Amino acid sequence: LYFSLCYRKTQDLLPRFPTVVPVRDFDPGRDAARIDVAIKTKGVDEQTVIDILTRRSYEQRREIAFEYERIAKKELVVALKGALSGSLETLMLGLMKSTVQYDASELKASMKGLGTDEEALIELVCSRNNEELAEIKRVYKDMFKKDLEKDIAGDTSGDFAKLLLALVQTKRDDPSNVVDYEKIDDDARSLYEAGVKRKGTDVTTWITIMSKRSVPHLQKVFERYKSYSPYDMKESIRKEVKGDLEKSFLTLVECFENRQLYFANRLFEAMKTKSAKEKVVTRIMVSRCEVDLMRIRTEFKRQHKRSLYQTIAEHTKGDYQKALLSLCGGDD
Repeated sequence: LYFSLCYRKTQDLLPRFPTVVPVRDFDPGRDAARIDVAIKTKGVDEQTVIDILTRRSYEQRREIAFEYERIAKKELVVALKGALSGSLETLMLGLMKSTVQYDASELKASMKGLGTDEEALIELVCSRNNEELAEIKRVYKDMFKKDLEKDIAGDTSGDFAKLLLALVQTKRDDPSNVVDYEKIDDDARSLYEAGVKRKGTDVTTWITIMSKRSVPHLQKVFERYKSYSPYDMKESIRKEVKGDLEKSFLTLVECFENRQLYFANRLFEAMKTKSAKEKVVTRIMVSRCEVDLMRIRTEFKRQHKRSLYQTIAEHTKGDYQKALLSLCGGDD
């Protein structure tokens, strides 16, 4: 509880645009009893489980879980694992964690076993802001008894590792009320001289500037950068570095410029093909539904000329689709 209270505290500093909000006239006992009946129904009544859990806030789901255990004599998470399967099960179990616990578990999962899921690792580290990363580190340690830094260091190498570790150290400046034009100019010139201007790339300089400066400052730096370089920052990244490092820097720049648009584009890319990349879709929908999914929806519609709701309806199916549409919270 201590963790979730602290988590709420830091998060309250940021305006939130959730699609999933606490339901009014909340009765956890009633919800728990309905879920109990739904799970015990022959063939499982998934619809009821979806209706309840996707339309309650995390704090409310926790109360439901407490009541469920009282009446069913087993943990709700265990019951859900037994009753559901596939992508629906993954999504529902994700909802039983707080946003920060979910992010921490997804990070752990991206580094588990033989291969590293670099794409997930990049998304989770490079798109989360300083406050979120500080919370994730604390909760990661609490959940897994290990340091996130150590796990990342053990799982990645080279400049890619250096960048992720610099971000996870959360040394980013707080936004200042004073615009420092000289520092903006210095940073823009340093980025140019470390990359496009010279043969090879001085990646360390890029990492330092992108992991330590405040976001408003960096937005101005990238603008100023154009007066030094014939290419903008994203084009420069594509020219200078490749692979995971390129993807990481691009993710950072996209999130500094418009984080919700970054998530909207990730969702769009994940649902381009006939069958969706369900892992990506689930991760973004679950991790952002109580944070900024409303704004992601707006950006999605603005950028792709169709709603996130319609896109989900076209590229997913069954109960999994119903759960996603419910988290999405409406058509635009």
